Amino acid sequence: MNSADRGTGPGRLDRYRDRVFEERRRLRTAFADPAGHQRRVLTDLLEFNAGTEYGRAHGFGRIRTVDDFRRAVPVQGYADLEPWIERAAAGADGVLTADPPALFFTSSGSTGARKKIPVTPRFMRTSFFPFYYAAWAPLIEHFPEVLDHPDAVLNLKQDPLSAPPTTASGRPHVGASQVDFGAAFGEPLAAEPGTGARWAALPVPVDPDAHLEKTYLRLRLAVESDIRCVIGINPAMVAAVPHQLNLWWERIVKEIRDGTVGGVPHGEPNPERAAELAGYADRHGTVRPAQVWPRVRALFCWTTGLASLYLPRLREEFGPGVTLLPAPVAASEGPVGVALDRHASAGSLVVTASLYEFADADEDLGPDTPTLLPHELEPRRDYHVIFSHVGGLYRYAVGDVVRVVDRADGVPRLEYTGRATRSDHAGERLRDGHVVRALRAALDATGLEVLNAACRVGRPGGTPAAYDFAVAPRLPWSEDEADRVGVLLDAALGRESAGYRAARDQGRLGALSLRTLSRDAFVTDWQRTVADGVRPTQVKDRIFRQDPAQWARLTGTDEETRP
Repeated sequence: MNSADRGTGPGRLDRYRDRVFEERRRLRTAFADPAGHQRRVLTDLLEFNAGTEYGRAHGFGRIRTVDDFRRAVPVQGYADLEPWIERAAAGADGVLTADPPALFFTSSGSTGARKKIPVTPRFMRTSFFPFYYAAWAPLIEHFPEVLDHPDAVLNLKQDPLSAPPTTASGRPHVGASQVDFGAAFGEPLAAEPGTGARWAALPVPVDPDAHLEKTYLRLRLAVESDIRCVIGINPAMVAAVPHQLNLWWERIVKEIRDGTVGGVPHGEPNPERAAELAGYADRHGTVRPAQVWPRVRALFCWTTGLASLYLPRLREEFGPGVTLLPAPVAASEGPVGVALDRHASAGSLVVTASLYEFADADEDLGPDTPTLLPHELEPRRDYHVIFSHVGGLYRYAVGDVVRVVDRADGVPRLEYTGRATRSDHAGERLRDGHVVRALRAALDATGLEVLNAACRVGRPGGTPAAYDFAVAPRLPWSEDEADRVGVLLDAALGRESAGYRAARDQGRLGALSLRTLSRDAFVTDWQRTVADGVRPTQVKDRIFRQDPAQWARLTGTDEETRP
């Protein structure tokens, strides 16, 4: 990509700012008639794709209303659409969409399988780009200095590939963070903050799958820069930065002193900066991002789920005045909500991007599940997200659960609460949101804090089974404090989930157990997973960890001696 595309060309920043604020203005204007825009989204996807195989099979040409659409198309997940998607990925035209997919996003999903999400030019133009630009408005509006120079933003999610993997038809099959939108869709302005940094294209050879080494190399280069903002999207990536600085500190300082990157000469030796950095560790015994980058102003990532328990303290690692800005509520399959102001967690429904339907998160989804439209949602309730858009996903249950925070400017504001998958050994039907809210209640009642947490059903062959919780306290807990948190957590889970309460009352589940881990246990486990070859963007906080080997690795216990 040339300099104009990357953000250093004349006038590019002004055009970028104008586009960001214009897309936000358009979305806010659409809130005056959300139902009308939802009808237009449906009409557009039906008319555009009526002649496709899927459109003919489901009578798109005869559909006029949302109720018609509901009757013609079932609620479905990836497995239902997979045969259609695989044919498109193999090169067949006109299967799901009138325009062929330009590429396929990859998504690990809840099972770890690599999905192929079709991405068409029409979808990008009408659904993705307007939402995508608007998402950056709060950052650019309130912290304009993040655009002062290309190296002002440490964008942790960026991971470009020179030779991306492809489908059978030769189309790229990559993560959204690996796509050059300028080259793929003719949108040079879409290069987001930080993608023009000098570490965006690493200056030394590195294996594409050596994700941990790539992370090190970018951090080594960023340490010499005046970082103003860190973009992670996945908050686990941001949480790893303080740990990585200390883990790699001696290597980083030596390379800066010697003028090397990954052991290869690059640039000039910088003994002055190396001495300055070495002094931080000498004086304090540890290194904090706030010392390395004293002018960081904002962190941009998801702020809900387990991250809501640790982000307030993590923010302090980057500086007491740093602002947390929530990344959009979105998936590889499409956008849902976008924060248009500095709200701490919620985004406004993107009524121009997809037709949205919702279902009670405590209900099982099936082909005929009754759904609600946006105006029917209630605050402080959790819902499955089901969307349909011109890119070929129709009544698609994305597998995410959102909570309605409030209603602003005529549309619901939503926050992500976790995946729709449940832990259900004895009818407890626990979701991510149940566990996070219960943990927060127990911690608030005791004044204690954690850096992360996970759980599983322990003693599944015993009578009765019970949940094991593992938490990493920010500061050490006494045995009495840990016992107290366990009792309060057990009670809070019963308040959050009627199924859990019934299972406990009826003896189908025993009292939970809680163990404390070292403060670095979860980030160390994150590092190991990345070292095993998983892209950092895909290594997310996981509440439920039922796999025995993964649990043993996290907790440092012998699975054969589990309680």
